[in-house]
Amino acid sequence: MVEGHIRRERILDILKNSSVPVSGSRLSKELGVSRQVIVQDIALLRAGCEEIFATPKGYVLYRQGPAKRYRRTFMVNHTKEQIVDELSLIVDNGGKVLNVIVAHDVYGQIQADLVLETKQDVMEFYRRMSTSEAGPLLQISKGIHIHTVEAASERILDNIQRDLKEKGYLVVQ
Repeated sequence: MVEGHIRRERILDILKNSSVPVSGSRLSKELGVSRQVIVQDIALLRAGCEEIFATPKGYVLYRQGPAKRYRRTFMVNHTKEQIVDELSLIVDNGGKVLNVIVAHDVYGQIQADLVLETKQDVMEFYRRMSTSEAGPLLQISKGIHIHTVEAASERILDNIQRDLKEKGYLVVQ
């Protein structure tokens, strides 16, 4: 078995060199360890400040490219039926939806990584959500939730904010 720190370096190398999300099963098979060991390694890498997103398709390593990226959080409120419209509005404007965050009375803040960058990503997410027995997180927060959105410019983020406000989705704080 490979030592932990070497295995974690190999995980980072695999994620850096992949253009698609890498499943935990694939990582466990390639590295000869259990899926649980991979989950623990990912947690340790995140604790060491690596930005690794766990998407439904697998793990993605976020690496800021040569162009500067901007981030903003948007608190929104809408129904389950408006999810595709809201997410499409963001990606159609050039934003990448990194996550969704909701407040829960018992558990506090709950966050899930999304990493939605294209209309195809949005439709695939909605298809998975629609066929799952679990509902969207907005159901436990009366529709109110937060998205962290990344874009190539502040102007893109301003356009997203304007459009969310025009649609009535943006919660003014």
